[in-house]
Amino acid sequence: MTTNVHRKNGGNKGNGGAADSNPVAKDAVTMVDPRLLVRQEGFKGYLTEFSRKMRSGDLGAVPVIVGIAIIWAVFQWKDSAFLSPKNLSDLSVLIGGTGMISVGIVFVLLLGEIDLSVGSVSGLAAATLAVLNVNHGVPEGIAVAAALGAGAVLGAIHGFFFAKIGVPAFVVTLAGLLAWNGLMLQVLGTTGTIGIDDDSFVRTLTDHYFTQLAAAYGAATVAVVGFFLAQFADSRRRKAAGVPSRPLSEIVVRTVVLAAIVFTAAWRLNEYKGLPLGLVIFVAVLVVLDFVVRRTAYGRKVIALGGSVEAARRAGINVAAIRVSVFALAGLMAACGGLMIASRVGSASQQAGTGNLLMEAIAAAVIGGTSLFGGRGSVWSAMLGMLVIGSISSGMSLLGVANSVQYMITGGVLLAAVVIDSVSRRTQRSAGRG
Repeated sequence: MTTNVHRKNGGNKGNGGAADSNPVAKDAVTMVDPRLLVRQEGFKGYLTEFSRKMRSGDLGAVPVIVGIAIIWAVFQWKDSAFLSPKNLSDLSVLIGGTGMISVGIVFVLLLGEIDLSVGSVSGLAAATLAVLNVNHGVPEGIAVAAALGAGAVLGAIHGFFFAKIGVPAFVVTLAGLLAWNGLMLQVLGTTGTIGIDDDSFVRTLTDHYFTQLAAAYGAATVAVVGFFLAQFADSRRRKAAGVPSRPLSEIVVRTVVLAAIVFTAAWRLNEYKGLPLGLVIFVAVLVVLDFVVRRTAYGRKVIALGGSVEAARRAGINVAAIRVSVFALAGLMAACGGLMIASRVGSASQQAGTGNLLMEAIAAAVIGGTSLFGGRGSVWSAMLGMLVIGSISSGMSLLGVANSVQYMITGGVLLAAVVIDSVSRRTQRSAGRG
C-alpha cells in the first residue's frame, strides 16, 4: 500500500539547525487506505466493504451462485429427483470433461482472446489414445502421455501463429478446429468408433468411486481445513505488509459456509456410490491452477497481459512467450477433457469433440464469471459455469423437455452473463475502479 504524506511548515529542525533525521514532519497528515479502516471494524466492516463492491459493479461470483441456487430450487420443486444422491453424483461426473476444457478457455479469456479449436483438440486426443492403445497395443501410460502431449503441442502451434506471426487468435484457432477435426477422422479411419477397455486406467477416471464413507468426509475435512489455513495465512501476510486484509470473523464465516456446502455434498454422495474419482481429479486441477493464477509470477503476468498488452510489455513481460504458453495450456486441458469424456462414454468416435462441446466450454467460463474482455476471472468459474449448464441439462432431461428448449435456455443464460459482465465493467469505470 502506498502512503501519501502531506508536510506542513517545511519540516522540523534539530539541534544546531540540522535537519531532523525523521523525514516525516511532526504535524504531518497520513493518508490511509480506507479499506484498512473498514476492515478494522471486523465483520461489520466486511459487510460495508461488500456493499461498496456491489454498488461499484465488483460482483464477483455472486450472480452465478444466486443463479445456481434459483435453478436448483426450481428443478427440485418441479421434480424431487433433481437433488437426489444419484442425480447429484451423475452431475458431478458429467461436468468433469467439459469443465477441464473450460479451465483452459479461462486462461485464454484472461488474455482477452478466444480459442475455437479446443473441441477438435479434445476429440483428437481421445482418438490418439484409442488408436495407440487399443489398435496398436501401445502401453496405456505411453498412449495417455502421447495424447496429452499432442494437445499441448497443438495449442503451442496456435500460440506461435498468434504471438509470433500475428494471425488473429480467432482465425488461427478456427483453422485448428477444422484441421484437427479432419485429422481426428483420418486417425480413426474407417472404423469410426474405437471402444476403450472397461478395466483400463482411463475408464476408471469416471467409473471409479471411493465407496468408504470416510473418503468423502475426509476429503471435505481436508478442503475446509486447507481453506481456513490458506485464508488465515494470507490475512496475516497482508496485515504484516500493511495492505487490506480479511478479519478473522470473515474468514470464520467463509469457512463455515464452505463446510456446510462440502459436508452436505459428501453426505449426499455417500448416499449413492460414494466420492467419484472424476470429481476429485477435477477439483484437484482447479486448486492447482487457481494457485498458479493467484500466487505465482506467471499467473500475474497472464492477468497483466489481459489488462494491457502495452503496459505488460513495458513492464518487461515476454508477451510472446506468455501467449504461446497459455495456448499450449489450453491445448493440454482440452486433451485432458477429451480423455475424461472418452472415459465417461467408453469410446473414441467421429463425434468426439463435435456438437455443442465447444460452445459449452466457452459458455461455462463466461457464465462462471470470467470476463470476455480479459484481465478478470478465476479458474473456479469453469466449475460454477458447468454447474449451471449441467444443472439445466439434467433438470430439463428429468422433466422431459426437448433439447431445442435446453439450447435456448442455455443461450439466454450466456447472454445474461455477458450483459452482467458488460454492465459491471461500465459501473466500475464510473466508480473509478475500471
